[in-house]
Amino acid sequence: MNVPTNDTWRPHAGDPVFDLHAGGKMEIALSVPLSGNEELSRAYTPGVARVCSAIARDPSLSQHFTWVPNTVAVVTDGTAVLGLGDIGPAAAMPVMEGKAVLFKQFGGVDAVPICLDTTDVDEIVETVIRMAPSFGGINLEDISAPRCFEIEARLKERLDIPVFHDDQHGTAVVTLAALWNALRLTGRTVESTRVVISGAGAAGVAIARILVEAGVKDLCVTDRKGIVSSDREDLTPVKRTLAELTADRHGHAGSLADALRDADVYIGVSGGTVPEELLATMAPESIVFAMANPDPEVHPDVAHRYARVVATGRSDFPNQINNVLAFPGIFRGAYDARATAITEGMKLAAARALADLVGDDLSEHLVIPSPFDPRVGPSVAGAVAGAAREDGVARAR
Repeated sequence: MNVPTNDTWRPHAGDPVFDLHAGGKMEIALSVPLSGNEELSRAYTPGVARVCSAIARDPSLSQHFTWVPNTVAVVTDGTAVLGLGDIGPAAAMPVMEGKAVLFKQFGGVDAVPICLDTTDVDEIVETVIRMAPSFGGINLEDISAPRCFEIEARLKERLDIPVFHDDQHGTAVVTLAALWNALRLTGRTVESTRVVISGAGAAGVAIARILVEAGVKDLCVTDRKGIVSSDREDLTPVKRTLAELTADRHGHAGSLADALRDADVYIGVSGGTVPEELLATMAPESIVFAMANPDPEVHPDVAHRYARVVATGRSDFPNQINNVLAFPGIFRGAYDARATAITEGMKLAAARALADLVGDDLSEHLVIPSPFDPRVGPSVAGAVAGAAREDGVARAR
């Protein structure tokens, strides 16, 4: 274990969390033997020159003779880390390492954490594009909104490998999977359900988009100033588009209190709080996903007084909405299909695969499978690879 040589770490010694992180959580490991001159001559010079020359003649061979097609860059600028906010690239590294080890553990995907010392959109985009030949995909992480939307869109336009902002799409996929099962449990249909999303950042926007794609008709999103609707004059371009997609369709306007009255579903990705009296105004047998971490928008014990199904982002309560259920399998499936992109169809397929795993075990305390269910990764990967072929973005059959 690589222990720091100075004494700044000592006040944390003995803390099991810090002890686990000492020296980092990952390392590079060999996948081939390297114990003698013959193996060395094949792995490096002179043998490696033959492989390099072959790839120079036919670049597609890099998909067979390098680790590139099974490797993802986990990229951040440290501006929106967990619930900690803008803490910078150095402080973001433990989270990026964590993401990398989850990729490996749950999807068999090799991941490299990359923390960029810039918050400039152009610099981030150009840096990732220059790095792209070294990776089979790009996972954007913990980049603040609205910059994250532009960064992802520009990278998807410029690159022919999967680009995925997990704070948006991973959260959206798992939320949809849990919601499908919660609706089934409470006897609701997607088309007739009224949904309120609290939070118009990266996660809130992506959840709204995937719910509309899945068939939700009556949906509104709120921010600190109330319902995101076109009657407001303070909307950014992203929020204006969001308003047209959601609240404007049913004429919703006003405050969070107005939005929650008679609503069937509350989805919280805001980090704010919801007064108990507002939950009491929701429809009977409501569904509450209070996903802010570490402090949910409403404590589950309070939510259960009014809601039949309650989910959070925490592992110490039932029904954890955890992105690890999605992103390892999504990249595994995309890589297995050699997909050039991750489509809306692939995200919906991932959500359906997750929802279906619950099956007959469905209950108020089980609307989403555990991350440690060994079926999760393979099921998501298989569904995503199939959808990639259906959507015409697969290079492997």
